[in-house]
Amino acid sequence: MIKQILSKLPKKVPKSDSSDSARSDSSNTTSFGNVFQCTNVGSTISSKLNVVKRVSSVVFPASMSAGVEAVDPCLSFKDVSNTQKQSLFISKLNLCCKVYDMSDPDKNSTEQDLKRQMLLELVEFVSSGSVKFTEPAIAALCKMCAANLFRVFPPKFRTSTTGGETEDEEPTFDPAWSHLQVVYDLLLQFINYNSLDMKLAKVHIDHAFILRLLDLFDSEDPRERDCLKTILHRIYGKFMVHRPFIRKSVSNIIYRFVFETERHNGIAELLEIFGSVISGFALPLKEEHKIFLWRALIPLHKPKSVGIYHQQLTYCVVQFIDKDQRLASTVIKGLVKYWPVTNSQKELMFISELEEILEMTSMTEFQKIMVPLFRRMACCLNSSHYQVAERAHLLWNNEHILNLITQNRQVILPIVFSALVHNAESHWNQAVLNLTQNIRKMLSQMDEELVDACQRRIEEEDSSAGAAAERRRVTWERLEDAAAAGASVLVLMSNMKVVVMF
Repeated sequence: MIKQILSKLPKKVPKSDSSDSARSDSSNTTSFGNVFQCTNVGSTISSKLNVVKRVSSVVFPASMSAGVEAVDPCLSFKDVSNTQKQSLFISKLNLCCKVYDMSDPDKNSTEQDLKRQMLLELVEFVSSGSVKFTEPAIAALCKMCAANLFRVFPPKFRTSTTGGETEDEEPTFDPAWSHLQVVYDLLLQFINYNSLDMKLAKVHIDHAFILRLLDLFDSEDPRERDCLKTILHRIYGKFMVHRPFIRKSVSNIIYRFVFETERHNGIAELLEIFGSVISGFALPLKEEHKIFLWRALIPLHKPKSVGIYHQQLTYCVVQFIDKDQRLASTVIKGLVKYWPVTNSQKELMFISELEEILEMTSMTEFQKIMVPLFRRMACCLNSSHYQVAERAHLLWNNEHILNLITQNRQVILPIVFSALVHNAESHWNQAVLNLTQNIRKMLSQMDEELVDACQRRIEEEDSSAGAAAERRRVTWERLEDAAAAGASVLVLMSNMKVVVMF
């Protein structure tokens, strides 16, 4: 009897079954496709449902959501209370970790659009100042940025002959830029956030994160490199503890570019950042900073693709000399060492940079390098490429450089005067001829006796060179006569041997 009564009572559901059913219900929200199917009706039922609920561990990892009540990510920030907005922020960040293949615009187009809309909501929420960057929020944001941004660039898109985009090359644009741009904007707003706890932030913006960020500078999309430039500069400014590491990592990128690959798309952007960094160096300069100039910046003049980043490189070098004028002679020695011989366009860039440096060079530093420098300048004055020759002549129009030359004319004029004479006699370009005549007149007015002495020395050298040429001609004639006589003797001896044999 008792058994019959007990059999009619409802059986209790085991805890394991109920938890399994709860997990199976929540697992339906792990993908954008399932979550966004409810967006059309979410606004109508949100007032009737309790929006705070447990979400799958796939969307909300235990390491990031411990003690945090997860909110349905398909909801808008306007549809939840202020106390739930922080949880909704983390929910949306975790859901945006899903990355789509953007090369095919028709594939997952709905999910892509909805994800972009969610990213825009996140940016708007952060810009409003309502968010609190707690440990779970920072962890979720860094995880989302890493999932969307950090990737390996396909080598088939790399240029094989240059170090990046050339001036004539069309830039390559990333098809995923519509998402990447919003993620970069969100990361930048996070770094610039006024009430950001730097102790918490530096745990996640660590060395590994910065290295992956630096790898992205090799992107072929100039828009991405421009965003990275701004973000890295902000990180360098706010995270002082990371400054030595950033300088060292950028140096390693430059070393690899100069001495191994000569292929990198982001050298110009990195140098642009360091132009600002160098201007903020305290005086006296640390040895570490000088080593960066000697081992990284000066060798950057070597690669063929220097034209892509030469403007930024010149600015960095000038900033160093502005900090310490004693570095000018070292920089000029480096320019002479890496001076191009067969590339006229590089020569023009080098001469322009040299003029900027000489304007900041003191007399003492100038005297250390004037002999090797003006030997190279004599070759440029004599160049058959009229633009190189013209640009080298125009250096003499700079008042500071002319003053340095005037003070050291006893050493410089004998080096360059022969090149001016050779130009006046045989250069094919009329503009160069006119510039040469102007410089010779200027030198005559500066020191006529020295010019006359240089002219006499050149005439003596020409005379001695003519005499030496005549002696060589006579010597060669004697050798030829001797060779002809020796050949006839050999023929006679061979004929005699034939007669004896018979």
